[in-house]
Amino acid sequence: MEFASFARRFLIPAPIVSLLCWLKFGARVSPRAEVELGPGLRLGRGVNISSFTKVKASGPMIVGDHTSIATGCFIGAGSGGLHIGDNCLIGPNCVIITSEYRYTQLGVPLRLQGHVSRGTRIGRNVLVGANSVILDGAQVGDEVIVSAGSVVSGRIPDAVVVAGNPARVVFKRR
Repeated sequence: MEFASFARRFLIPAPIVSLLCWLKFGARVSPRAEVELGPGLRLGRGVNISSFTKVKASGPMIVGDHTSIATGCFIGAGSGGLHIGDNCLIGPNCVIITSEYRYTQLGVPLRLQGHVSRGTRIGRNVLVGANSVILDGAQVGDEVIVSAGSVVSGRIPDAVVVAGNPARVVFKRR
């Protein structure tokens, strides 16, 4: 880990990170949240990141205007990137990740096989219910509601409600 990355991650106090996010992006970040500042992080105007949320942007990460991320979430952007659209609501304790371990070789520990990052996209005006998980490679359309506790791993069309593990379309919004 290079020193600049180390300094951004461990040496900048949380209230300073909150102030920097306000000044640079116009985003409200709780001093109790853990946001790793980096060159790939872009937060839209009016973004709200609540307490005890961890945002790790080791790859490109764009969060659209007026998106709210509730308490206790983990959001990790790998090299494939993460794009969250405008006006999204992400409920408490959600996990959004954009990388996964390779697992093709039997007899080789997973941690030694490396990882891959395809990237994840969440559209505009999406509600992600509490305790939901959105995995690497997921493509969530605009105007989608992800019910609480759902696991999203594939492509979700626009204007639907999804639920379950794996998330399936329950009905189309009108």
